[in-house]
Amino acid sequence: MKHILFIVTEDWYFISHRLHMAVNAIEKGYKVTLLTKVSDHKDLIESSGVRVVNWNINRSGLNIISEIKSIYSILALIKTINPDTVHAVAFKPIIYSSLISGMTNTKFRVLALGGLGFIFSSNAFLARLIRPLLIVVLRFLFKSPKIRLILQNQDDKNLLLEYKIIKSEKVVLIRGAGVNTNEYRPSALVNEPPVVILPARMLWDKGVSEFVDCAKKFKENGSKVRFCLVGSPDSHNPQSIPIKQLEDWVEKGIVEWWGQQDNMPNVYAQATIVCLPSYREGLPKSLLEAASCGLPIVAFDVPGCREIVKDEFNGFLIPFKDIDAMYSSVLKLIEDTKLSNIMGKNGRQLVLREFSQDIIGAQTLAVWDEINL
Repeated sequence: MKHILFIVTEDWYFISHRLHMAVNAIEKGYKVTLLTKVSDHKDLIESSGVRVVNWNINRSGLNIISEIKSIYSILALIKTINPDTVHAVAFKPIIYSSLISGMTNTKFRVLALGGLGFIFSSNAFLARLIRPLLIVVLRFLFKSPKIRLILQNQDDKNLLLEYKIIKSEKVVLIRGAGVNTNEYRPSALVNEPPVVILPARMLWDKGVSEFVDCAKKFKENGSKVRFCLVGSPDSHNPQSIPIKQLEDWVEKGIVEWWGQQDNMPNVYAQATIVCLPSYREGLPKSLLEAASCGLPIVAFDVPGCREIVKDEFNGFLIPFKDIDAMYSSVLKLIEDTKLSNIMGKNGRQLVLREFSQDIIGAQTLAVWDEINL
């Protein structure tokens, strides 16, 4: 029996993005173990047949002693269970599992990036400081012939090839984490007044400020449109928006802030339009869910978002940081319900055809099977 070890920093992220892949692997005869920071989800994950091992990891931690202990935890577990394949998700798990690969008998490594993140997308001083070092580290770690790197969009692949970080033949494009089309499906609710939601972590580079600016324009024009932020800040991310700022926008009546929501299908059922003016994505799961729910989408024309939003087909792709274009696109969808419904139906069909969990799961399983031949 082939044994796969997933290494993921947070158990909630594993449930959202990778659990269905693990279940698919178990059904195909694989044994699956997960190394992750356990919060409240261990019982749920283990009920699916996955063994869970707690990992004391901090996504943004820089304490050298703590980080060495985190690396040693990977080494100790791999030596104990001797997996055939390690599937590491995001930069820290990728780097740490790669650093100790020479000290283990692991046959293959599958490395997955949901996006290139803050370090590659931001021009902030910290990002510009870390980026050259990270490029050098990744070039070294990706030299091994026994790896496959899963990326979610062609733009990210082109950027890594441009930096000469990895060879093209080691990269596999799998667009997104997939979406459960039975759970995320169109709703018959009619929302009055219209509700525009931004479902994401409350980070500046998710376009929250631009979304608020758009809401201000509607408010100034006297339009009774509800703009709602759905998600929580992320204290581990340097782009996290202070809670005080979110509360200030709410107090001024510009937007609503619904916070973290566990029942996202119910959230989408209350929405008229989904607007995600993110600066860069791998392939945003929230937009997959929105399209699966038959909602039209407004997003910046940036990597990741353009993978799921087809301009004037299932939404509008607008120029980066163009608030006027965001305003006019949202307004058009509100005023033209026929167009909005057509775009929503187009998005649903696109997801069924290309982005369902079954499709994405099969593509991931094919990578595991290929490297384990």
